[in-house]
Amino acid sequence: MKERLVSPKRSTVAELEGQLHLYASETYSYATMTRAAVLGLEDGSTWWGEAFGDGQSASGEVVFNTAMTGYQEIASDASYNGQIVVLTYPLIGNYGTFDRAGESRRPWVEGLIVRELVGTCREGTIDLDAYLRSYGVPGLAGIDTRALVRRLRAKGTLRGVILQVPPHRSQTEDIAREAVATARSIQPLAAKPLVVESTGLERQVGSGPKVALLDTGVKENQIRCLVQKGATVKTFPATAMAREILSWSPDGIVISNGPGDPAAIPLIAAATRTLVEAAASRGMNRALPILGICLGHQLVGRAIGATTSRLPFGHHGANHPVQDLRTGRVAITSQNHEFQVDEASIPSGAGFAVSSRNLNDGSVEGLAHER
Repeated sequence: MKERLVSPKRSTVAELEGQLHLYASETYSYATMTRAAVLGLEDGSTWWGEAFGDGQSASGEVVFNTAMTGYQEIASDASYNGQIVVLTYPLIGNYGTFDRAGESRRPWVEGLIVRELVGTCREGTIDLDAYLRSYGVPGLAGIDTRALVRRLRAKGTLRGVILQVPPHRSQTEDIAREAVATARSIQPLAAKPLVVESTGLERQVGSGPKVALLDTGVKENQIRCLVQKGATVKTFPATAMAREILSWSPDGIVISNGPGDPAAIPLIAAATRTLVEAAASRGMNRALPILGICLGHQLVGRAIGATTSRLPFGHHGANHPVQDLRTGRVAITSQNHEFQVDEASIPSGAGFAVSSRNLNDGSVEGLAHER
């Protein structure tokens, strides 16, 4: 006996269409809109939707992240300091927020943009809306994030501003013009002290071999993983001098992820150069391994004499394929960085070679010493 497909009642279909409008041009809302907001980009485009989170405005570079989960980890990643993040997955917020998922002491995104915001379905968790509001971070929901991401992929990272207005002023042309004008006046990332803002206090956890971690915006999971591997981890603020780190006599050094342009932090780059030189001078008998992650990797690149440059729209997501050039194996990686080490600029006598490559765009994802 064949099964019959029963269509929903017309009232149910109409109700769903009235609520969801997932790819329509008009703004969706589950209830009467209480706060409207507009995203204005420096290219002159404007995107009207519904505000959530805090009630203030937000400004910064607008980037997108392609991960399907991990919105709290993304929001609290200090590498996003100075940036407004667009999430490409359309349904955000359904499992709430909770302490364990925080990668830092607070969210660092300037603002969060989603297609559809929903409340948590898990007991003991906090709605994403309330979480962002408690830290003063605004959000924008209900816009066509597909179209916005396509624009960012085509034009590259753009400066943008989120302005909030009462619902009756939604779609107002003068507000839209103000958002675009403000976006065009935003300082570039290189002009902001993003790393100094993001760094934390000195602390020590774990028991075992000593790993000194230069905190340029570290994610907590890096510290957890090192401790789980049996290390004693001591974090040093980004402003620490190389001699302070070396005086602790570490068995290894980690330079963490972080926000912004590595060329804009010359003092931290100089400290990294001193650490690399100190490691090289010790030789293999008293090896001092150094690991750079994200911004840390770029700082190591600059320390050996290479240059860095901006990627068109960065690497932000949880599905970036990276190949280990020594073994040929490919790993699917989670990434969040705007800049790359320029392969052609690596000095031939530096003793370093490209060890990993991004299979999406061919950019450098890892450096290794030739010894």
